[in-house]
Amino acid sequence: MTAFSSPSAQARIWRDRADALVAEQRLDGRAWIDGQRVAAQGGATFDCVSPIDGRVLGQIARGQAADVDAAVQVARRTFEAGVWSRQAPVARKKVLQRWAELMVQHKDELALLETLDMGKPIQYSLTVDVPLAVRCIAWYAEAIDKVYDEVAPTGPDALALIQREAVGVVGAIVPWNYPMLMAAWKLGPALATGNSVVIKPSEKSSLTAMRMAELAHKAGLPAGVLNVVPGYGHEAGEALALHMEVDALGFTGSTRVGRKMLAYAAESNLKRVFNELGGKSAFVVFDDVGSVQRAAQAVAGSLFFNQGESCNAPSRLVVHEAVADAVLAEVLAMAPRHQPADPLDPATVMGALVDEGQLRTVLGYIDQGKAQGARCVAGGEQALAETGGYYVQPTVFDGVRSDMTIAQEEIFGPVLSVIRFQDEAEAIQIANGTPYGLQASVWSQGLDRAHRVARAIRAGTVHVNQYDEDDMTVPFGGFKQSGNGRDKSLHALAKYTELKTIWIRINPA
Repeated sequence: MTAFSSPSAQARIWRDRADALVAEQRLDGRAWIDGQRVAAQGGATFDCVSPIDGRVLGQIARGQAADVDAAVQVARRTFEAGVWSRQAPVARKKVLQRWAELMVQHKDELALLETLDMGKPIQYSLTVDVPLAVRCIAWYAEAIDKVYDEVAPTGPDALALIQREAVGVVGAIVPWNYPMLMAAWKLGPALATGNSVVIKPSEKSSLTAMRMAELAHKAGLPAGVLNVVPGYGHEAGEALALHMEVDALGFTGSTRVGRKMLAYAAESNLKRVFNELGGKSAFVVFDDVGSVQRAAQAVAGSLFFNQGESCNAPSRLVVHEAVADAVLAEVLAMAPRHQPADPLDPATVMGALVDEGQLRTVLGYIDQGKAQGARCVAGGEQALAETGGYYVQPTVFDGVRSDMTIAQEEIFGPVLSVIRFQDEAEAIQIANGTPYGLQASVWSQGLDRAHRVARAIRAGTVHVNQYDEDDMTVPFGGFKQSGNGRDKSLHALAKYTELKTIWIRINPA
């Protein structure tokens, strides 16, 4: 791999592991269908390029409509046969628990694949992505035999049962920013409720989804219950969304593509579609914030985490004019700590953007911010170009107006827009003033104000005096053009089940 300056001993260990994977051709990019690795039917592949240094890691099967159809037909067959759907809940529970255990045993491998494929720091792949994906699978395993159906009130001559049944074949299309975790958010509840699944990972980060499927099979998941078809969105993704045998579709990605998912459902079998889409989250800081430093640490740490490639990143710092300079000064003091560096160095906190296209997109938004009059007070340039990878400096804009492009559109990069306000009403107006409503944060020592503003903000999750400290027990999803339906928590089970009423007449003795 291209050398970064002064590599640490730990970085050299991870690089040696990565070099061995590539040199020994152990990165298997074939699809996973019916319990085995298979090439695309047409034999087509595409390059798997690492954003760390731009080198080709291997080849990924370029799934087409025929491959998707094969996977869906297998999924349908296994569902109808009941090899998974009719297993007792405790049996499904044991398989998912074993799967989670195997993911822990293979944590170093999964973390390395994640970092090589999409550029995030290895320390976060190890301490965030793998543990959270494991936690998700294990959590839904535990939920399987603890969720009860209902008995409706009736007279003595009837028994009314309200049951949840698996919807059938679930299609899942997941993004490249958290490949393993987003796959787990879909697979956990879908498999727990007895469905068969066909998942299409992003073409920019396909490796961990296929390895996870192998481990699930090793854990005892019957062949054909979980299938993975890599490929491009306009080929494999579109074919999956249009397939007449897919009963439900879970999609995480851009709002633009989310609209297409709804159209594909209308054009095909009216399959239910659950979209988790973009965001432009507001981080609202009032003049009674309490600790300016803690608020600044939270917004900087959350925004620059994962290179800003998070749908719920707090990309708008909406701050009261009385404390704006103080908060901004603290953020600027923290920016150097988030300078991009070698993702395979465990000391690195910000890695590479996922590919050259995303690099150009982020730099384009930075140029627009400058052209529209915002003041770039930190960063604003490409970094580490000599490595061949795709890196951008942590960037902060002050003097941003709500009508500017960088304040309205999802950038998906390490770019923070600082917007100042004068009173509570204006803060709420700014926070709600985008097409999105995924997440927000309110910082105030006044309980009445914090609660009042949290209720007024149109977002699926509103944090108060912290950011992103929630867990699997609560739902995740958005209002407005941030999507519909919810991932995580018991609420996600509803997406992958059908409600059935069984009304039984009971004759008198």
